[in-house]
Amino acid sequence: MHGHDQWRRKYSTRLKLVDAFAVLWAVAGAFVVRFGFTELQGENDRDVDYVLLSAVLIVAWWLMLGFWGSREPRVLGSGSEEYKRVIASSAWLFGFVAVVSYALRIDTARGFVGLAFPAGALGLLAARWLVRQHLSLERKQGKSSSRVLIIGGPHSAAHLIRSLNSAPAAGYTPVAAHLPGAVVEMNHTFGISVPVTGVESNFESILAIILSSNVDAVAVSAGVNMHPQDLRRLGWELAARDIGMILAPALTDIAGPRIHTQPVAGLPLIHVSTPKLTGGKKVAKRAFDITVAGILVLALSPIFLILSLLVRVTDPGPVFYRQERIGLRGTTFHMLKFRSMKVDADAELHKLLEAQGSSNQPLFKVENDPRITPLGRTLRKYSLDELPQLLNVLGGSMSLVGPRPQREGEVALYDDAAHRRLYVSPGMSGLWQVSGRSNLSWEESIRLDLYYVENWSLMGDIVILFKTFKAVFASTGAV
Repeated sequence: MHGHDQWRRKYSTRLKLVDAFAVLWAVAGAFVVRFGFTELQGENDRDVDYVLLSAVLIVAWWLMLGFWGSREPRVLGSGSEEYKRVIASSAWLFGFVAVVSYALRIDTARGFVGLAFPAGALGLLAARWLVRQHLSLERKQGKSSSRVLIIGGPHSAAHLIRSLNSAPAAGYTPVAAHLPGAVVEMNHTFGISVPVTGVESNFESILAIILSSNVDAVAVSAGVNMHPQDLRRLGWELAARDIGMILAPALTDIAGPRIHTQPVAGLPLIHVSTPKLTGGKKVAKRAFDITVAGILVLALSPIFLILSLLVRVTDPGPVFYRQERIGLRGTTFHMLKFRSMKVDADAELHKLLEAQGSSNQPLFKVENDPRITPLGRTLRKYSLDELPQLLNVLGGSMSLVGPRPQREGEVALYDDAAHRRLYVSPGMSGLWQVSGRSNLSWEESIRLDLYYVENWSLMGDIVILFKTFKAVFASTGAV
């Protein structure tokens, strides 16, 4: 028995119970709110027996979640596919109820259905999120994960191993690597951090190594030195033994919605669409920015007033700090902050950077900056100094979410890849801030910013904003 069979059965049972509870809670709650307890006593003359309808709806909803694949192990732990399937199965079920009611002219109480659907959908999402947190915690401890053997070229195998190890919540733990046809020297491992099982490229040897490794899945990376027919045979043999087979193409930092598979002559061709933040997407992002920023400015106006008074009283000088930054497509604008440093702090920047030997490095940052005022340290710890940037968002020079705007001197050090950060408006928060904030290296920050630019979505912006609030309250890596 494979180890993944045990955690699959355990989580399948757990999800079935969680789904049953969420659906029962939603339907029963909607029933009581809409009809009270008189319906249970039969004190009505309705055409529809809502007690029977509720029972059928509970069972059908629970079954629909299973038929739609929302409990499949490959969608658990990370990504949005699990949540999408939960919503899709629920929407289809209630859409079917609406169509049947209309076709048969059944006067179904709209209040009952209108309460049950949103309550159940939200309840299911919340319950699935809680289960996912527990699963992610277990996976970070090395449990409830699939043991994976990597097969491929040396460099692509090393990259795939690093990628899987960086995302333990996905549930794939590399345990070994096989490099068919590679020339491997004794002291050169290509950065592969797991044992290398060998370099044999014939089908029989590879299958024997897989079976002796006691793995749950095999990931075939780019550059594998195997004949296509041998790969097909390998797929048959693995399927017969209930061992998963994963193909990992040489694509990095590409989100799911940009990938489309088209079968041509028996080959699964992968099409990668080009991201374009234009037209309706651009309007949607701008409308979202204006709406959310406007609400926040109104809600936080008392805090704006209090902080303005504190800045003025504790250190004489202007309340706001205006700094020229580089924005969309290289244009310049003045970014606003509550002043957290003493007046004329910019004049001392270059001297401080030279003192710590980082004047020629991107992402200029001064360690233990002596220019910061006592109040400024508190403002920075909780990111309160960033609040005036909501005015930048309303003015259109910034967005709520996007790559952080940088100084002209920092942009001058960009390479060609880093310049792609300027394809979208800079943001108050971004993917790298919620992934580690200022504790990330320059290369990691750029990679995350480029991932955001290449794979933008409105739902992604909403998720980043929620994570931003969590990061601010934790004040991890804040400056």
